[in-house]
Amino acid sequence: MRLKVCGMKYQDNIEQVAALQPDYLGFIFHEKSKRHFGENDMPQIPHSIKKTGVFVDTELHEVIEKINFYHLHAAQLHGHESPEYCEKLKAYNIEIIKAFSVDDSFNFDDLKPYEPVCDYFLFDTKGKLPGGNGYTFDWTILNKYPSTKPFFLSGGIGLKEVDSILLFLEKPESKYCYAIDVNSKFEIEAGLKDIEILKEFKNKLCHFE
Repeated sequence: MRLKVCGMKYQDNIEQVAALQPDYLGFIFHEKSKRHFGENDMPQIPHSIKKTGVFVDTELHEVIEKINFYHLHAAQLHGHESPEYCEKLKAYNIEIIKAFSVDDSFNFDDLKPYEPVCDYFLFDTKGKLPGGNGYTFDWTILNKYPSTKPFFLSGGIGLKEVDSILLFLEKPESKYCYAIDVNSKFEIEAGLKDIEILKEFKNKLCHFE
């Protein structure tokens, strides 16, 4: 099971998290976020880790600027970006991760137009914010998932959720679960990750494999 650590902000902390070798590191380029990466310097990160820019209804040219400046490998789109927007971005040879806020009434038919233009979906908890609401959604609704598109599981996942994740990964609805996405439950403060807790979480996931 792949791991994405999102909401990275501070250079030393980025280097410490990168040393744990997650598969993805997420950098939020949304000014309203407490974890906004801004114009910070990005340290050298191992090539095995995919640098992911997180955007919310950002003008396409701004996303492209960030891709080129930071040499991003993936763009995670958390707003109301259209399939046409995703298709234009895909031309820049990066992975497209389209995020959807999920609750019990989520309509999985909404995914269909995005199938040809995205590499992955990401399912986060529906709340007041575009992402990072800090609590999980009911994963059993993913038994309605009609697609074969691999997805990231996100939303309020922390060390206490390990047992629930391991149970989920044994169920049919996890068949296309590609990665676990974590953020706020591993923080000392917004954007600053607790390395020891992250290490413990990653080791438990690896033990499952």
